[in-house]
Amino acid sequence: MSIVYDYYGGLYINLTNKCPNACEFCIRNFTDSLGDADSLVLKEDPTVEEVKEELNRWDVWSYDEVVFCGYGEPTERLPELLELARYIKAKYGRQIRLNTNGLADLIWGRPTAPDLKGVVDAVSVSMNEADAQKYLDLCHPRFGLPSYDAVIQYIEDVKAYVPHVATSVVTHAISAESLRKCYEKAEELGVEFKMR
Repeated sequence: MSIVYDYYGGLYINLTNKCPNACEFCIRNFTDSLGDADSLVLKEDPTVEEVKEELNRWDVWSYDEVVFCGYGEPTERLPELLELARYIKAKYGRQIRLNTNGLADLIWGRPTAPDLKGVVDAVSVSMNEADAQKYLDLCHPRFGLPSYDAVIQYIEDVKAYVPHVATSVVTHAISAESLRKCYEKAEELGVEFKMR
């Protein structure tokens, strides 16, 4: 199993396989690995010390940023994520990016965007659909219909604490109309729009 892996020249941390969504397009439905990872399927969540040990085996300085993104939702382990992000910034001076589904507030039952201030430099939030029902049908969040509005609120909130915020969609999973509406929503929110 891989905790730290290279994916298209980026250094990624696979912190957990837990996720509140069961997205129909999720890559883990089709393969066990990405990039140079042997397998991103974790037998158990790595400890903070285990992640640090793995990072010490890499030439972290050769990467522009370290990305929290694996086969689960990184904010399921928000305290560990923040501890590791601080460690990486202090030891290696690298930028930190979080790839997230934007459901951290529902996971933790409180606003979590303020936790990222000064710790995370960029956040990419998977919007994935254009309205609450379509999001529910595609991503099957355990929190039900309120999930989409929580994602949108998270994007709005995180802008106040993180220098760079983007939202993304998986283009092959949605209609052209939904893609256009997601782009318009990103414009309305004032964040970068990415197509995956």
